Amino acid sequence: MAGERSLAARLNHLFAAHTARSGQEYSNEQVAAAIAETGVTISQSYIWQLRKGKKDNPTFKHLQALAGFFGVPVSYFFDDEVTDRVDEQLRSLKDEQTRLNELTAGSDAQLMAMRAGELSPDRRRLVMELLDVVYRQEQAERGEG
Repeated sequence: MAGERSLAARLNHLFAAHTARSGQEYSNEQVAAAIAETGVTISQSYIWQLRKGKKDNPTFKHLQALAGFFGVPVSYFFDDEVTDRVDEQLRSLKDEQTRLNELTAGSDAQLMAMRAGELSPDRRRLVMELLDVVYRQEQAERGEG
């Protein structure tokens, strides 16, 4: 993580690097709730203050809880060597996940094509109409329609 090494920058990097199953970044609320389940009390507004740099001296207990949520050692927040090593591991994992997602997407499309090929012409037309409806709905949700 070349450049800025503030607690806020490190924490924001973890938020960006660790996403929920949906692919979306975890919210401060989600992280606070997950940490609360471990018995450590931390508010979403306090996490926001840490991420914005308005607070920069959290308790060790809070650092442990944040590190635990993101699966990194506590030293990630203050040891540049650890930060660099973990960030490199995160990049490698993200690259691998991207490759797996691409393979899975290709496999799904191939499976759909194989199954469609076994259908009668009328049923294939029906599947194509359904696929068009779903495609248009997704484009509209993305604001591309």
